[in-house]
Amino acid sequence: MKRPDPARPYIRAFYQRNRGLFLLALVLYALSQAGMLYLARLLGEVLDIIAAGRMEPLKQSAVRALVFIPTMVALELGWHRARAAFLRRALTQYKALAFQRLSEKSISAFTRENTGRYLSVLTTDVNTVEEKYLAGQFDLMIQPLTFAATLALLLWYSPVLTCATAALCLLPFGAAGLLGPGLARREKAVSDRGEGFVDRLRDLLSGFSVIKSFKAEAETGRVFAKENGALERAKAGRRWWAGLLNTVSGYAGAAMQFGVFFLSAYLAIRGDVTAGTVIVFTQLSNSLLTSVQVIPRYRADRKAARGLIGKLAALLEENSARSGKPLEPVLRDAIRLSHVTFGYEPGRPVLKDLSLRLEAGKSYALVGASGSGKSTLLNLLMGASADYSGSVTVDGVELREADPDSLYDLMSLIGQSVFLFDDTVRRNITMFRDFPPEAVDSAVERSGLAPVLREKGPDYRCGEGGRGLSGGERQRVSIARALLRGTPVLLLDEATSSLDNGTAHAVTEAILDLRGLTRLIVTHRLDPAELSRCDAVCVLRGGRVEEMGTYCDLMSRRGALYSMVRLAQAQ
Repeated sequence: MKRPDPARPYIRAFYQRNRGLFLLALVLYALSQAGMLYLARLLGEVLDIIAAGRMEPLKQSAVRALVFIPTMVALELGWHRARAAFLRRALTQYKALAFQRLSEKSISAFTRENTGRYLSVLTTDVNTVEEKYLAGQFDLMIQPLTFAATLALLLWYSPVLTCATAALCLLPFGAAGLLGPGLARREKAVSDRGEGFVDRLRDLLSGFSVIKSFKAEAETGRVFAKENGALERAKAGRRWWAGLLNTVSGYAGAAMQFGVFFLSAYLAIRGDVTAGTVIVFTQLSNSLLTSVQVIPRYRADRKAARGLIGKLAALLEENSARSGKPLEPVLRDAIRLSHVTFGYEPGRPVLKDLSLRLEAGKSYALVGASGSGKSTLLNLLMGASADYSGSVTVDGVELREADPDSLYDLMSLIGQSVFLFDDTVRRNITMFRDFPPEAVDSAVERSGLAPVLREKGPDYRCGEGGRGLSGGERQRVSIARALLRGTPVLLLDEATSSLDNGTAHAVTEAILDLRGLTRLIVTHRLDPAELSRCDAVCVLRGGRVEEMGTYCDLMSRRGALYSMVRLAQAQ
């Protein structure tokens, strides 16, 4: 059974609720091309009238010309307007579908991928698809008809001269047919190099502060120069081949036109055709030449652009979100980890035979030294990877078998690194959705963000990556965002690390006051008042649970937690 073409849905997106505009543009373009044929005939007719010295037919031709010109202007403007509207809607829907499919990927799938590839296919490649697939298809459809109509008109004037003209067409047609596939290959090479360049540039810009701190400007400049040089060499190869194609096709076309002109002039001198016929053949040979040059080139361009659409489809299909059993948006029993071992590299586990039970509606503090596996555990619970041994279940459903989308309805993670969009504070809190104002105000108050909003206002723009806010302010936005969403399970990975002690304590207290939520709080603040409010404290060491119990119980044992608290108090 033949596998469905993955590019097909993206091609259909061009025409969804857009066929009317496409057909309108196609008809108007066909009429404008027909008008150009009529223009050639009108010019030949006028020349024959002049040669005959007849005034009345000349007046009639002048009237037809006066009607013809504004009609052609209207057709051309209508064609350009309809074409622009079609392209706008087609590209909008194409990119919207691509972003929708991208958004359907799970966190674990997306984190394994290179975002530079998406930047390339949704920017540079889209421009190529616009010009060489969508815009070019009008010529690809109409030019064969124009070619046939032109030949029919020429046959009506002179069958002998038409046969000669058709034979001369083989010169530019052969040139375009031979060189066109090479241009398609070079277009693909530019796309691939552009993808690598965008990825490297994004990487270097993201690490700008590290580059400056380590004075690595010269070294990173060489890295940039390598990618930049590779891209420009690929583009130069494409330009050279396009120039070669245009030059060879152009002079082959010129040879065709000269041949048509001299042959028709020869026949006119012999008296086989009129002077008007010479003008008609000279004029229409341009139309034939356009068709002969355009059709092979656009076929090659369309094939190359079709490859870029397929590339996008394959990229979005790669690591696509797996389907699974939906999780209910409520935790009824517990999250259970049984003998879980996981590592980012083979043979180097971060979590080692870890077992843990988190009961619904309770709060847990997760403490331990750096590298003990705290953040890894939280990311694993958010479905960041299925490559673990052992079992992770949510109300009895194995996490590997669960639908990732439903997992995000159940859990929220507030991480150490906070990403903010270049938008207003309020829209960063609501994540562009509509919430009741009282719900937003409550989340703002509980996160400690209220003073920031009073000072800056809810419409203050956060800047790229939130650079308009301090680290503590960005962290409060992140906390408000999670509180507003209100998922049944809240995971906090050093969520108050960027806050001052007073604000951190207030925010933690607000989170612990939430009723009905299951909270797992990774913290380095060993505050006895906060830890004692948790239902249990879990101490990790070397990827294993070293001890777990209430704060009072663990302190009375004088074990790992006792030592950590005493050390923190002594500092």
